[in-house]
Amino acid sequence: MSAAGGHPGKLDLDPGVVAACRQAARQIAEQVSEQIADRTTVSVERSVTRLLGVDGADALEVPLPNVLVDHVLEQGGLARGIAYWLGNAMLQTGRSPQQIAEAVSAGELILSKLDRSDEQAIRERVREECSSRLAEISRAFDERRAMRERLGDNPTPLRYVLTATGDVYEDVVHARAVAEAGGDIIAVIRSTAQSLLDYVPYGPTTEGYGGTFATQANFRIMREAMDEWSEQHGRYVRLSSFCSGLCMSEIAAMGAREGFDNMVNDALYGILYRDINPVRGLIDQRVSRMINGYFGVVINTGEDNYLRTADALEAAPSVTASQFINYQLARESGVPDAQIALGDAFEIDVPVKNGLLYEWAQAQLTRELFPDCPVKYMPPTRHMDGNLFRTHASDTLFNLVTIATGQGLQTIGVPTEGIFTPHIHDRVLGLQNVDYVFNAASDLGEEIEFKRGGIIQTRAQEVLAGAHELLERIAHAGLFAAIEQATFGDVSRRVDEGRGIDGIVTVDEGYSNPIVELMREASYA
Repeated sequence: MSAAGGHPGKLDLDPGVVAACRQAARQIAEQVSEQIADRTTVSVERSVTRLLGVDGADALEVPLPNVLVDHVLEQGGLARGIAYWLGNAMLQTGRSPQQIAEAVSAGELILSKLDRSDEQAIRERVREECSSRLAEISRAFDERRAMRERLGDNPTPLRYVLTATGDVYEDVVHARAVAEAGGDIIAVIRSTAQSLLDYVPYGPTTEGYGGTFATQANFRIMREAMDEWSEQHGRYVRLSSFCSGLCMSEIAAMGAREGFDNMVNDALYGILYRDINPVRGLIDQRVSRMINGYFGVVINTGEDNYLRTADALEAAPSVTASQFINYQLARESGVPDAQIALGDAFEIDVPVKNGLLYEWAQAQLTRELFPDCPVKYMPPTRHMDGNLFRTHASDTLFNLVTIATGQGLQTIGVPTEGIFTPHIHDRVLGLQNVDYVFNAASDLGEEIEFKRGGIIQTRAQEVLAGAHELLERIAHAGLFAAIEQATFGDVSRRVDEGRGIDGIVTVDEGYSNPIVELMREASYA
């Protein structure tokens, strides 16, 4: 028996079926790449400006990246890419991208009315600027890697703790408390419905609902606070945010500039649960993953969310199929295995007989199929009904499966799940539960082998077979058709509908995105 990649396996998986799943997923990912290759989005173009250092907002609090891109869009020139217009303006005016954005905002500069430099000179100038900016961010990430190695991490599974109050300064207090209690990754939940905003708010915020707005200033405040705590306590604490919605690539750019370690980065969540247009979502995802992959940021995918709207037993093959697809889409964007934290969740309802064995089978299956990926495992939240004792018991079983199957990242469960947004002391109880189980069952996975033909092996093989059948259907029909057919999460979305569709731009032959070009060259080097 062996798992994918030559690692020892316990599920007696058919390597031929695994290989067929991978081939179908590659075919699906290639189809998606072909279908979106000649298009960009306003968010992708804004991310170019952000990586070139453009920041700030005008008097009406419209972010300058929006001002700049909207200006070019209104002039009918975005099909060439914002980089072309910035490159020409840099040559014609001698100004920096930030100064150009400020001049456009003040009405002092109309980019389409500037004299045009030689096209090759424009490309070389903006490429030089992009290369310099990427090198600057890369140096900061090299310093961060050195800091992480110097201070050290806890062993995996890393404890991933969700927190957000709406007030970034209060978030700092919560994050420090979580770190004190043993949390390894602080994930600041975004304010409700921020994913539907086609802009990123500017500056520190104190009034988010159900979370805190993802802004560059908020990222900087959190990063500085956790770096200070890490140095004081001799243990590196990672930061994560949510790189999804209508500003996926921009949030990736912001996270890169501020040194975030993880990003929830999955277009299907926004497509299924926020009605974002599928084409828009997958274009934005492609570039956001390039940015995350290039700078060493770990992406977390969102398969666990399907089990909130579909039955966990029945939907298991769709989760596994999506993992195969998400993996291939990430690899297409240059993300290495070590940075692809595929999603999984412990969501079978508590009364299901042998539910623990089915959950164990699914977790072990994910672990064996993607042995070099730090799988992100989510707690049982869908069926929490306010009984905090049952919730705590369910979380204990979840923690047991986590350590026994060697997951990479674990979002901790808390006893008050389903009652209200948990307080800090509830998170502390959740972390104590994790510590107890992880210590008590530290080497359990190494001691266990599964009965040949037993419940766990049979369940895993059935799920894999179902995923294979589903992947073959998707490869034949295409991912966009599969989404319309409610393949994932029992939710249907059409390719010609959805939020953000008006932000898609078909590019012309002169289009260039030097950020993407440089990142692709690096990933293929």
